[in-house]
Amino acid sequence: MIIATSIVLITSSLLMVVLVLMHKGKGGGLSDMFGGGISTSLGGSSVVERNLDRLTVGVGVIWFASVVVLGLLLKGDASG
Repeated sequence: MIIATSIVLITSSLLMVVLVLMHKGKGGGLSDMFGGGISTSLGGSSVVERNLDRLTVGVGVIWFASVVVLGLLLKGDASG
């Protein structure tokens, strides 16, 4: 169970990094440096932005839940 939760955590972490970098930048930050020109062609559609926001929040919830579950599993493993 610990290995499966760790795999979910690693996968969701990598996906979270990719999703955050895909967001359209509000200023001149890192998002402009990593594909700012690519996101301008996709960024015009508010539907794409909204779906990207929803996907990012969903992956964030999965990431947070896997951190909590892994912490509880490791705490229970250490005391037993």
